[in-house]
Amino acid sequence: MKRLLLPYSDDAIGSIEFGDEVLLSGVIYTGRDQVHKRLAALIGEGKELPFDFAGSVIYYMGPSPAPEGFALGAAGPTTSARMDPFSPLLADHGLKVMIGKGPRAEEVRASIERNHGLYLQAYGGCGALYSSCIRKSEIVAYPELGPEALLRLEVEDFPVFCVIDSLGRVYRG
Repeated sequence: MKRLLLPYSDDAIGSIEFGDEVLLSGVIYTGRDQVHKRLAALIGEGKELPFDFAGSVIYYMGPSPAPEGFALGAAGPTTSARMDPFSPLLADHGLKVMIGKGPRAEEVRASIERNHGLYLQAYGGCGALYSSCIRKSEIVAYPELGPEALLRLEVEDFPVFCVIDSLGRVYRG
C-alpha cells in the first residue's frame, strides 16, 4: 500500500505503478461531464479556471446528500468514459491525476503518459466507505449543477488503485 499526499509532487506520481493500491490524503476536486465541459470551455476561451490544476486530483463522482454527522453522503465513483472527450485537454493543461471507474480511451491513456499523470480507480459499490474518508466538502463552482457541482473535498486515507501509471502502462488484473 502506498500513500499519496495531496497536492502531489511529480516525483510522488512517478513512484506509483500500475496495480499499486494507494491511500490519498489531502484535497480532491470532484467533477463529472458537465463540469469537464465547462472547464474545457474556459481553457478554450483563455479564462481563469475555478481551481489550480497543478498538484490537483479530480474524482468523477456525484454524491448523495450528507446524512447527520457526515461531510457528504455516498460518494462512489462514476463511469470515467463520459469524461474521455475532455480529459486529454485538461491533462495537457496540468490536471494530471484522475479518479473514476472503468476503462479509458486510448487518447486518454496517451495523454496520461505524455503528461506523466495517473488514472486511479475507486472501488465501485463503496460509496459509504468513501463518504467516511471525507472530512470536509465545499462547493467551488457551478452550484446550479446540484450534486454534480465542482466540489473541493478534504480526504484522509481515501483508497484507490492505479490502473494507468505515469509511463502509460495499463493494469489489466
